[in-house]
Amino acid sequence: ASSIGDFLLGRAIEGASGERARKRWLVLSLVLNLGLLGVFKYFNFFMDGMHDLLLTIGMRPDLPTLRLLLPVGISFYTFQSLSYTIDIYRGQLKATRDPIAFLAFVSFFPQLVAGPIERATNLLPQFLVSRSFNKEHARDGLRQMLWGFFKKLVIADTCAPIVNGIFAGDVSTTPGITLFFGAFFFAFQIYGDFSGYSDIAIGCARLFGIGLSQNFAFPYFSRSISEFWRRWHISLSTWFRDYVYMPLGGWRTKFGRLRNILITFTVSGFWHGANWTFIGWGVVHGAYYVPEILRDGKARRDVPVLRDLPAIISTFLLVVLAWVFFRSSSIHTAGAYLFYMVR
Repeated sequence: ASSIGDFLLGRAIEGASGERARKRWLVLSLVLNLGLLGVFKYFNFFMDGMHDLLLTIGMRPDLPTLRLLLPVGISFYTFQSLSYTIDIYRGQLKATRDPIAFLAFVSFFPQLVAGPIERATNLLPQFLVSRSFNKEHARDGLRQMLWGFFKKLVIADTCAPIVNGIFAGDVSTTPGITLFFGAFFFAFQIYGDFSGYSDIAIGCARLFGIGLSQNFAFPYFSRSISEFWRRWHISLSTWFRDYVYMPLGGWRTKFGRLRNILITFTVSGFWHGANWTFIGWGVVHGAYYVPEILRDGKARRDVPVLRDLPAIISTFLLVVLAWVFFRSSSIHTAGAYLFYMVR
């Protein structure tokens, strides 16, 4: 439904005669994609929240919930498909007339489940040209897949039992240093999982002559939170920058930038899952950004050197603290974990 709908809507946007008509077709695309995402992923979350709210005011609600299986990769392919119609509306892309190529773009299996989130401007044209097997590309792809499997199977899966054991324990009786190492190892577990998946997807696509975008660039060597988000899950952070942060406007003033950063990171956290912990994780990263905006911190593109070590360590520790929200089952357990970790 997402793919066929956006294929037709993309052509409708391009063929519309006036701005109002083009905007109407774009809104329909947003409603289709975000509506499906909302029903499958967030409907029960909002119903549970409403249920708890009504209980606090003395009512005894009996609200409906949906017993639906979450479609595999829906968060990723929804954003990927949305970028297509938005780019056509902005005049940055021509609508394709090839439905098979468009369906391949949305559902390309190597990166369907865990990214990278590809833009139509990069991936779609690659399905419209003929390709032939390239031995060198295949060798590079296999090498990158092997590196991805190493990250996943050796790093992430080694850290996972340690992390699970610590987070499942009674934090009130666990030493603070043990809790810190639980968060520390989770930082490497999630990096090994996520960047490993991305390497496998990029390498696998390379076997087919398809080039996917880089998704991670040594994020734990970042010297600031802003640099971290230029290195971590690059395809998602740039998606939110281009399709959420910039359209909000007001980014030329400090107040506008603060507002837009907090909104963007809150939405980004919610995108990761229907739980308050993900929203909390997003809000924390948004708060981390505040000092950089207030002092007008400039992006540093040069390679880190030895004198940057204190900044790298402090940034990494901030990221580790935020990961506690991401890993915990609830805001309450995350707060307790952090409290007993630093007590």
